[in-house]
Amino acid sequence: MAIESISILGCGWLGVPLAKHFLEAGSTVKGSVTSEEKFEMLHDAGILPYRIVLSDTEVILDDPDFFKCDVLVISIPPRRIEDIEQVFPSQIRRLIPFIVKAGIQKVIFISSTSVYPDQNQLARESDILFPDKASGKALLEAENLLKEESGFKTTIVRFGGLIGADRNPARFLLKSAQPIANAPVNLIHQDDCIGIISAIVKQELWGETLNACCPEHPMKKDFYEKAAIQSGLPVPLISEELAAFKTIDSSKLIRLLNYQFIYSSPMDYLDQTEDKT
Repeated sequence: MAIESISILGCGWLGVPLAKHFLEAGSTVKGSVTSEEKFEMLHDAGILPYRIVLSDTEVILDDPDFFKCDVLVISIPPRRIEDIEQVFPSQIRRLIPFIVKAGIQKVIFISSTSVYPDQNQLARESDILFPDKASGKALLEAENLLKEESGFKTTIVRFGGLIGADRNPARFLLKSAQPIANAPVNLIHQDDCIGIISAIVKQELWGETLNACCPEHPMKKDFYEKAAIQSGLPVPLISEELAAFKTIDSSKLIRLLNYQFIYSSPMDYLDQTEDKT
């Protein structure tokens, strides 16, 4: 049975195809963008458009009906700005009263594996975290703000690096002029992102934190060299030297949702793309 209504805060690279997925499943879907110029794109797709702008001091909201929904998906990654460690948690802090006031009981927060430091470890949800990156620190604080709120239940999904659709992984490393140290990759395809979120909603898995990454982790050198050759792009400079790394463990997600990845390895995605050429 389809959930009646879902609101997606942040209709970008993941939010739009996710919205289309729930539309096809029979749900009423509301989507937020930050400018009215994008309304037509959402409207043409059958998504009810709303303009919402979050800052660290206020929420600019044209129509509070956006928050009248059974499930809210928060898909707004931290921006790359100098004070993001303060700004992003403040944005989430400003958002929470709107969720509570609307009576929303079920929230999915799209987080990232950047909350885990690179300590040559198998990264699990139970780890005590001290993120290396500013974005990871910002996301971890936002996660905690949502988890500590008793007015609703939040399931946090920590996605690895996103591939698929128009994101050609061969372009990720092109900007580097210096050799990049080798390491296992932690990636996930857009189709699996959508499949996992859909499984959470269908199976009513609330109040959990889940790593979401391909279960297999090829080496950066093998993956990006193959992606570049396949795309006809320059092969990136990747040394044999091993960098500090983390390997994301998604076994909890697989166990709790009985989820079978469409792409168990990022290499499967390259192989499929190669077959289509």
